[in-house]
Amino acid sequence: MDLLAELTDDPWSGITPSVYETGRLVALAPWLTGHEARVRFLLDSQHPDGTWGGPGEYALVPTLSAVDALQGHPAARRGLQALRRLLSLPLKLPDTVAVELIVPALAERLGLRTPLDPRPLHALRRRPLPEKLWHTLEIFGPRPEVTSVGGIVAASPAATAVQLRGPRPGPGLDYLEAVQRRHRGPVPAGVPVPLFERSWIIVALKSAGLDVPDPMVEQIKAAFGREGAAGGPGLPADADDTATALHALALCDSPRSAEALLRYREARHFACFPHERTPSTSTNAHALQALGHDRQLEEWLRDMQEPEGFWRDKWHASPYYATACVTNALRGDEKAVDWVLRTQRHDGSWGRWEGTYEETAYAIRILSHSHRDVSKAVTRGAKFMQHWGDREHPPLWHDKDLYTPTRIVRAEGMAALHLACVVCR
Repeated sequence: MDLLAELTDDPWSGITPSVYETGRLVALAPWLTGHEARVRFLLDSQHPDGTWGGPGEYALVPTLSAVDALQGHPAARRGLQALRRLLSLPLKLPDTVAVELIVPALAERLGLRTPLDPRPLHALRRRPLPEKLWHTLEIFGPRPEVTSVGGIVAASPAATAVQLRGPRPGPGLDYLEAVQRRHRGPVPAGVPVPLFERSWIIVALKSAGLDVPDPMVEQIKAAFGREGAAGGPGLPADADDTATALHALALCDSPRSAEALLRYREARHFACFPHERTPSTSTNAHALQALGHDRQLEEWLRDMQEPEGFWRDKWHASPYYATACVTNALRGDEKAVDWVLRTQRHDGSWGRWEGTYEETAYAIRILSHSHRDVSKAVTRGAKFMQHWGDREHPPLWHDKDLYTPTRIVRAEGMAALHLACVVCR
């Protein structure tokens, strides 16, 4: 299968470039090859209203980064005006990675005031950073306690560049050159993330009745350590990657002890990391799948369901993702099915802001658990997906800003179309 072969042949291209991360390299590492291409990427991706990034509140972090990177350029002046408009509104920040630290850090650089308290940021600058914050090292500067894996700091080009402190030959510079070369200048916020890609793809395909080759299983096994599994080199192990990797191995008839996952248990649910700011419904859904059964966890997930029937999550902008994860773990939920049926668009698609291939795939997955006849809605959704063609997939996943794991989205699409055939027989 071409999709699976890509995971081994090309470790760099499965994650889309990030405006935020690219802006940090422009501002903090102009010495890195591809600087002019990164500047062009920022200029080309500015919206007519002066912002960068996703809709609404998702524009704040990438716009702050791009404006800081392009200071002195007319695009930065338009961006600064847009930032002042954004910050004058009652804005609920999205739960993206370290948003409560990134926003005051960049606003401080630009002389802007935000409603966020900067004191936690200032306190962290005076003491050793927790490992989970190494992924955002670019807002703190180089630290003696930070280590790398193969030259890579927390799977982040910006963090790696800051810790490197200049174009010093070695594995760190080799990594940065490889990432920017693969994406022709701009860079993703987290790359490579082989365990993340492999685990999610295996679960998507296998749980829909499709198969994957044995070598994928061995690669996942090799990623486990004492504290579980990490998404990519330099990242700390976490409950989400550990749980999904365990589920992937079980689906491939190669189960492994869940002991590492239990390290993340907190009363009724699991935390992704120690001292987590907000819990993740998708992580806990993945934990339930890895464990097979856990009454307290099932109750916690049901308590997190919104009155309309869907779930929200900290790792994705779309409720269709979170709802698909939870209904997979609970083996269906008719209230969620009702919500999906109510929210189908006229063209057969589903989506938070617009109909998308990815969100339609999740909706079909949710409907596939129903005991009712949902074949009409599934058929319309499948037709929408089949006509998507080569269009880009809008970024919906949370890192420091929004991104698309394109291979995972393709796998979810393949799984959904297969399930649509099963439902509509």
